[in-house]
Amino acid sequence: MKRLMMLISAAALLSLSWTAASAVAAVHDGISGGVGDAAKGRIIFDSGKGDDVPACAGCHGTGGMGSDEMSTPRLAYQVRKYVWKQLEDFASGKRWDNKMFQMNDIAKALTREERRDVAAYVHTLKTPTLGSDLDAMRREGSEDGEPIGVVHKGKIIAEYGLPDHGVPACMSCHAFHGRSAGNMYPAIGGQKYVYLKHELEAFRMGATSPSSEDNMDSRDNDHNAQMRKVAVNMTDEDIANVAAFLTVARPSTGGNPSAPRH
Repeated sequence: MKRLMMLISAAALLSLSWTAASAVAAVHDGISGGVGDAAKGRIIFDSGKGDDVPACAGCHGTGGMGSDEMSTPRLAYQVRKYVWKQLEDFASGKRWDNKMFQMNDIAKALTREERRDVAAYVHTLKTPTLGSDLDAMRREGSEDGEPIGVVHKGKIIAEYGLPDHGVPACMSCHAFHGRSAGNMYPAIGGQKYVYLKHELEAFRMGATSPSSEDNMDSRDNDHNAQMRKVAVNMTDEDIANVAAFLTVARPSTGGNPSAPRH
């Protein structure tokens, strides 16, 4: 009986610690207040706002699937809080768009509430994953001539990490197949290969070189430097392999049917 009570107390303490940590993270990143109006967000996503804000769908697709040609990321199934934080960071200059060079100006042209609305609408997009940009790269080769990642090698890192090199398993924060553990951890399973690879490389650079308008290839807007601490210990091959696995990973399988937790 005493052992049972100790286990219950430990579980309660762990739950309390997790709740407190989540609350601190929420306050730190400014994620508080309402959840946004998805109906208003849809108008901006589909039609834009005036001359300064083009329709999000123009680059990210109507269903939020992203574009291989423009290297824009998939937004479908993404976590609402994460999307909102990225828009806030683009608006403040904490994150720089070094692919299309548009997101900073677009986010600034939206009000705080409009950014929240867009995030709320993006969260409703549940477009099924249809292939990956990795498929075309395998047929045609990468544009920069670099070796393409190997799926089964990336799967090992995603599920078990590289303990000897200070790289934890991706699923420890992003859950099974990168479908997201909720809160501020984004869904990365099914994301574009080029985008995943690019962002991991940016986080790696961000570990030693702060991001700025003059150093857009660096990214350092991750909470508590979590991704920078991971990416800095990854080789080019590790990054390519992880990206190769995650881009083809599906959020549900026969043994893990649960839906993403957002």
